[in-house]
Amino acid sequence: MPDYNPPARDVRFVLKTLLRIPSLANTPAFAMVDEDLIDTIVEEAGRFCAEVFAPLNPVGDMQGCKRHPDGSVTTPEGFASAYQRYCESGWGTLALPEQYGGQGMPHVLATVVEEFANSACHALYMYPGLTHGAVSALLAKGSEELKDIYLPRLVSGEWLGTMALTEAHCGTDLGLLRTRAEPLEDGSFAISGEKIFCSGGEHDLTANIVHLVLARTPQAAAGSRGISLFVVPKFIPDAEGEPGERNAATCGAIEHKMGIRGSATCVMNFDRAKGWMVGAEGEGLAAMFIMMNAARLSCGNQGLAQAERAYQGAVTYALERRQGKAAGERPDPTAAADPLVVHPDVRRMLMDARAFTEGFRALVLWTALQIDLSHASEDAEERRRADELVGFLTPVIKAFGTDRGFETAVDMQQIFGGHGYIAEWGMEQIVRDARVARMYEGANGVQALDLAGRKLARDGGAMAEVFFSLVEADCSTAPAFIATPLREALSEARAAARWLIDHAGDDPNTLGAGSYPFLQVIGTLAIGWMWARIAAVAEEEAEDPFNAAKLATARHYAGRSLPRCASLRREVEAGAEALMAIPAELLQRA
Repeated sequence: MPDYNPPARDVRFVLKTLLRIPSLANTPAFAMVDEDLIDTIVEEAGRFCAEVFAPLNPVGDMQGCKRHPDGSVTTPEGFASAYQRYCESGWGTLALPEQYGGQGMPHVLATVVEEFANSACHALYMYPGLTHGAVSALLAKGSEELKDIYLPRLVSGEWLGTMALTEAHCGTDLGLLRTRAEPLEDGSFAISGEKIFCSGGEHDLTANIVHLVLARTPQAAAGSRGISLFVVPKFIPDAEGEPGERNAATCGAIEHKMGIRGSATCVMNFDRAKGWMVGAEGEGLAAMFIMMNAARLSCGNQGLAQAERAYQGAVTYALERRQGKAAGERPDPTAAADPLVVHPDVRRMLMDARAFTEGFRALVLWTALQIDLSHASEDAEERRRADELVGFLTPVIKAFGTDRGFETAVDMQQIFGGHGYIAEWGMEQIVRDARVARMYEGANGVQALDLAGRKLARDGGAMAEVFFSLVEADCSTAPAFIATPLREALSEARAAARWLIDHAGDDPNTLGAGSYPFLQVIGTLAIGWMWARIAAVAEEEAEDPFNAAKLATARHYAGRSLPRCASLRREVEAGAEALMAIPAELLQRA
C-alpha cells in the first residue's frame, strides 16, 4: 500500500488564498478562524490520519470484520484503539454544536479532516462518518428529550449512529419498505423488520449504537408519504442515560464485499425493538434526507480521497519505475531505460488525476463553505442563496466526484501495469474501495435524475442560472487561456439545460435519458470554474513553483477536459428514442 501524505499545502492554498477564510472573521461562526488556526488544524489532522489511520488501511482489507454466534461483531485489529484516539483528539467534534459538547467550528474545516481520514482509511472512517448526519437529523427533527439523551453522546463519539433504510426488495424506492412500527402504551414503538446494507450496524468501537430506522405505522399511507423515522438504540438508555437493557436490534449477517472490508456492512434484524419517533408521523423521509444529503456530500469527498491516495502512489511509481526510453531528450542518455514519467501517455493520466483532485478539492471546500454561510451569514439573502447552491451541487458532488474518483483510481492503477493488479502494491485495494461510493447513498444515476428533474426542470432552470452566472462572472477575471474554453463550456451547459427544460414534456423518458450526461456537463464545468479561480490567483505570483504548477494544471484542464462539454451536450440532446427502442424482452440475447 502506498504511503499517504496529506496534501496539506494544497488544502491551505484553497482555504486561505482561494476561499480567503480568514477574511470572514466578521461572521460569528468564523470569528476564531485565523491563518494560524487553519495551519494547525490542517497539519495536525493530516499527521493524525497519516500516523494513526493510514497503517490500518491494509489491515482492515485483509482481516475484515467478524460476526460471532451471539451476533456481536469484532472490527479489524487496531480499529477500536484508533477510534478512541480519534475521539480523544477531538476530530469528530470539530464542527458539531457547542450546546451538546462540540467545538462549533465551521463545517469547511471538518471537511478537510474528512478528506484526510477517508484517504488514510476509508473503511475505518465509515464508522464515525455517518454519525454527523445522524446528529444533523436529530438536531432538526428530534424532540428535546431525544436530543438531551442522544446528542451529547453522539457528538462526543461515545456512541455511534447508523442509517437503516434499505430492505432486500427496496433500495432507491423506499416507498416499498415493509418494516413496521407498532405504537406502545408508553409512547414508544415496537419496530419489526429486516434492513440490509447498514454500515456500522454492529461493531466493538462504542458502548452503544444508535440506529435511525425508517418504518411504517399501522395506519400509514402507502408509498413514501407513509414512512416515519425512529431512533432505535442497541441498548436502551436507563434513567441516567447510560446503556441499559439490550434492545431487540441484532446483526443477522455481515455482507461479504468487494471493498471497504473493514467496515461492518450488516443485515440488521429488528424483532419488536423499542424505538422512538423522530419528528412527525409520516414525515420520516424528509427527516432522513437531512442525514442522506450530508452523507452524499461525504461520498463526493470519498471519491476525492481515494483519487488523491491513488495519485500519490502512481506518481511515486512513475518517478521510480524505469521502462522504455523518452521520445525526446532523455534524463540520463547512458541509462538502459527512463522513468515512466517521461512518457506522454503516463503524463496524460497523471495530469488528468492532478487536475481532478485539485480542482474538485476546491469545489468540495467551496461547497462546504456555502453550508457554513447558509447557517451563519447575517445576510438572509446570502443564507438563502448559499442553501440553494448547496442543494443544486449536492448530486453533482456526490455523483461526478465518485465517478471521477473511481476512474482516477483505475487510471493510476494502470500506470503500474501488471503490478497494479497485484495486491502487494495496494492499488487494487484503492480501486475496490473507491467503487462503492458510486452506488451507496443513492446510485449516481439517481443523483443525475435528482439534478435534472428536481433541481433543473422543477424551477425552469432558475437555480441552474444562478450557478451559471457565478461561472460567467469569474470568466472576466481568469486568464484568457482558461476563460475562453470556460465560456464555451458554459454555453454548452446552458444549451443542454435549456434543451432538457424545453423537451421534458415531449417524452416522459427525455429527462431520464439526458440526466446523466447533463450531470457530467455540470461537473466538468464546475471544476473548470474552480480552475479559472485558481488560475486567477496563481497568476499573481506565477514565478513561484507551486503557482506555476497550478497554472500548468489549469491549462491541462482547459485543453483536455472543458471541450468534453460539447460532446456531452450532444448526448443530452440525443433524447430517449434510441435508448428505449429495443423492446425490453429482446434486450436479453437468446
